[in-house]
Amino acid sequence: MMAAVPRQHLTIATRGSALALWQAEHVKAALVAGTPGLEVELLTLKTQGDLILDVPLSEVGGKALFVKEIEQALIDRRADVAVHSMKDVPADLAPGLVMAAVSTRETPNDALCLPLASTARILEDLPEGASVGTSSLRRQCQLLARRPDLQVRMLRGNVPTRLRKLDEGEYDAIILAAAGLLRLGHGDRITQLLPLDVSLPAVSQGVLGIEARDDDDEVRAMVGAALHDPYEERRVAAERSFLARMGGSCQTPLAAHAQHTSDGSLVVDALCGMPDGSKILRAQVRGAAADAEALGVAVGEALLAQGAGDIVAACLKT
Repeated sequence: MMAAVPRQHLTIATRGSALALWQAEHVKAALVAGTPGLEVELLTLKTQGDLILDVPLSEVGGKALFVKEIEQALIDRRADVAVHSMKDVPADLAPGLVMAAVSTRETPNDALCLPLASTARILEDLPEGASVGTSSLRRQCQLLARRPDLQVRMLRGNVPTRLRKLDEGEYDAIILAAAGLLRLGHGDRITQLLPLDVSLPAVSQGVLGIEARDDDDEVRAMVGAALHDPYEERRVAAERSFLARMGGSCQTPLAAHAQHTSDGSLVVDALCGMPDGSKILRAQVRGAAADAEALGVAVGEALLAQGAGDIVAACLKT
């Protein structure tokens, strides 16, 4: 019996933003390096999240709008691999698909960005009533809890567009994921990396998720060998199990961040709050890293015991 011929060509489905293309090219380079002779092409798609720019994501379906068309390309077999910012991926994947790898995490913090001419250096330096741009209820919630005087305004578009709007004076400050700025070479625009106790990140912020069909064992093996970080996998598992336990609604400010400790434990911090920052609940659990998913559920249960269910219900009504 002849051995199967190794796959020589792969297609990666991706969004067309500068950051999405950087991510796809990063995955392409790793796959090519891991499989000499492999040809990889990109299938660039526009998602609903890219097309709907005049309303907050929380009002039109949330971050899942950046994923649906990409996943459909896998289901239709127009692509073999899909690359996502893991923070955009819903708690449940589409049937027949699996996350073949999660990448090493880039800096997970949110970043405060100020105009080039600004003399402010930290969040507390912003003048009373300053306008801050963000598209995230999670960021808005934590920002207003700390600085209720600020005017939070919707900010959509890709990273270069958001920076341009800042420099043209549409906002006094904006908040973006540090990971995206660093990956695109805009690290110099980070005025302040917001500490985790000021702005707890989105679930799996800074991680790339590489998705494939669950019946494509060869591609899953190639992707896993080239890109998977098992150390990161446990952090992601804890954070995403928290998201699943809480329902994962884009209408509710939710945040979670898991960290390994020197003794081999995993510490998971999580947050649930009202969009206006009037109420924020926080919880932390610690346990064995091997129990990552159970820890994510446990931190969700701890928030629900504090009354997070009432917050979720109130947010869904708005």
